[in-house]
Amino acid sequence: MKLDPFYLIVDRTSWLPRLLPQGVKLVQLRAKDMDEPQLRREIAAARDVCERYGAQLVVNDHWRLAIDERCDFVHLGQEDLAEADVPAIRRAGIRLGISTHDEAELEIALGAQPDYVALGPVYPTILKKMRWEPQGLERVTRWKQRIGDLPLVGIGGLTIERAAGVRQAGADSLAVVTDILLNDNPEMRARDWVVATREMA
Repeated sequence: MKLDPFYLIVDRTSWLPRLLPQGVKLVQLRAKDMDEPQLRREIAAARDVCERYGAQLVVNDHWRLAIDERCDFVHLGQEDLAEADVPAIRRAGIRLGISTHDEAELEIALGAQPDYVALGPVYPTILKKMRWEPQGLERVTRWKQRIGDLPLVGIGGLTIERAAGVRQAGADSLAVVTDILLNDNPEMRARDWVVATREMA
């Protein structure tokens, strides 16, 4: 399986009509602080917008709702992976991505036979408080050597200026949050990311 080289992460479906027209083809919905009915509506709306623009939707954490709403991908952190019914996700035909931060987590992730592995934070990030130090490019390279043909997603503190180095280190796809969502012109920044990553592919 091949992932799009640019992997957008948003916290609300309302971003998608603004950013998907810029050429984004892979997007994760990381929705927090919603009750289940709200989440279900949010995921269903995101699925519909992604279908309209020919983009793949990755649902963060909420694997049961992703199954119910017939989504493309689920992304799980390690704690969520421990509680998830991976066979049920597989039976639903949903692809699986898993976060990793150290060797032990990578072993656990590979045991679940994911469709991609994410490593982060590559650089310092302001998105959330992390108990891990920045991983750096050397670890990106080491992870890629370990997982072989399995797609590797780099995440954490990524900017367009850092993108080429992360790709050269071995990341197949670059996940971006704050560099777009906190930008003065998110639409233009998303378009710039799409162009930059296509040129590196």
